[in-house]
Amino acid sequence: MTIHQNLIAGEWTGTNGSESINPSDTNEVVGLYASAGVQDVADAIAAAKAAFPAWSRSGILERHTILKKAGDEILARKDELGALLAREEGKTLPEAIGETIRAAQIFEFFAGEALRLAGEVLPSVRPNIGVEITREPLGVIGIITPWNFPIAIPAWKIAPALCYGNTIVFKPADLVPGCSWAIVDILHRAGLPKGVLNLVMGKGSVVGQAMLDSPVLSGITFTGSVGTGKRVALSSVEHGRKYQLEMGGKNPMVVLDDADLTVAVEAAANSAFFSTGQRCTASSRLIVTEGIHDKFVAALTEKLKTLTVDNAIKAGTHIGPVVDAKQLKTDTDYIEIGRQEGAKLAFGGELVSRDTPGFYLQPTLFTEATNQMRISREEIFGPVASVIRVKDYEEALATANDTPFGLSSGIATTSLKYATHFKRNAEAGMVMVNLPTAGVDFHVPFGGRKGSSFGPREQGKYATEFFTTVKTAYTLA
Repeated sequence: MTIHQNLIAGEWTGTNGSESINPSDTNEVVGLYASAGVQDVADAIAAAKAAFPAWSRSGILERHTILKKAGDEILARKDELGALLAREEGKTLPEAIGETIRAAQIFEFFAGEALRLAGEVLPSVRPNIGVEITREPLGVIGIITPWNFPIAIPAWKIAPALCYGNTIVFKPADLVPGCSWAIVDILHRAGLPKGVLNLVMGKGSVVGQAMLDSPVLSGITFTGSVGTGKRVALSSVEHGRKYQLEMGGKNPMVVLDDADLTVAVEAAANSAFFSTGQRCTASSRLIVTEGIHDKFVAALTEKLKTLTVDNAIKAGTHIGPVVDAKQLKTDTDYIEIGRQEGAKLAFGGELVSRDTPGFYLQPTLFTEATNQMRISREEIFGPVASVIRVKDYEEALATANDTPFGLSSGIATTSLKYATHFKRNAEAGMVMVNLPTAGVDFHVPFGGRKGSSFGPREQGKYATEFFTTVKTAYTLA
């Protein structure tokens, strides 16, 4: 099998590879991908540093053209890349193709942003002096991405970094290197100069740590676990570099008595269980007022009975496998914890067998949970959700906000009064009304508060806050 190599200083390199396994069919090796070492990371950082002066001063049309070309190719190959994503991560094929399209749209958006770079010209408070405020690229950016969105998250970090004139050392999650390799290959062939984008695949303990230890990186943008995010922050403070963290979530979906039951059930099912619940924006806490509680649980249980768990590539599959054996064990351990804590297992929770060997788990719904249980406090990152019964809106809002996280928060209601109040008072970076908590647009800011996020928002025009630095220049007329 051909080894997909790392890209360092414009050259494909690496002979030692590791296998990427299909979680829908563990007999299938999706691909063989090179594993970088500490020296590879050092070489990649040196290449990015050497390429920065020229790229940071490159013309906006050159950046636009490369980003547009990359977006066009990703879109043209959406079926092929979507199938690759489904095979390496386990997301259903329609979801995987949708994510691929989103990646293309992100590159398209930042191709346009490259032509819209702007600053300000202001008068000074002193006579005969002009003031110019401009944004300049930050420098060499370290990019570390997770396994749950193998093409969209790399896109929304790489595209703005390049748009604003930075150079990159990119480490994708070692579970899902395929889509990341494809993006780098596309950008390389689109005409990026040598050293502007460097790919170093491999273990976080080796590649990621070498990036954290480097004093050369001007910034690190990271999406992943809370624990690793704290390590990124500590190392960045030590080296005096900028950092951006997107970490966990324990997102609430509030359902009020006046909610449209069909809308509420669809939003909850999508939020909690689609993408196998492996989304940082997934709703794993369903906070339901007592007047609609029993009807909601009954309707959601019936909905779950209609969802098919199977091979991600197979037509008609609603929920694919869990990403790997380690994550599956985490999920089943939490299901047992929920039982021991006294929550009622209302649906699912069992491993299932299919035609191909894989990490298949039924969507799991607990009822009679409290907000103090571990299954309500800790991120599970699987198709597991808990229903928490509350008295009224006020208790629902207080329960929704009683969490160390603050990424996404949702409410199902037909009341303009409660919807408006919830949007203002939900302690989250993103709020959804009568919509799933997962699923966001590519042209607006993404991010949370509290333990979910740190630093400037991602995506849209707000990406400029992380990937650039501000300069103020004064000129005597």
